[in-house]
Amino acid sequence: FPVTIQFFYLTLCHTNLFIYYQTIFSLAQHHKYQISELENLIPYERDIYFMMLVEHIKKLEENNRGK
Repeated sequence: FPVTIQFFYLTLCHTNLFIYYQTIFSLAQHHKYQISELENLIPYERDIYFMMLVEHIKKLEENNRGK
């Protein structure tokens, strides 16, 4: 494979196209991220922000249950 194709294969091998667009859509619709900002992130950066957001939501839910 050419180098460019190998790069994208390696960076996106952990997800499929449907999950990629589903994540982008969810972040844009529910959390007011800009699609262009999300698409400009390096794939692992997007994953890190997504994981951080999931953890934040879990903490908010725990706090709401505790009240």
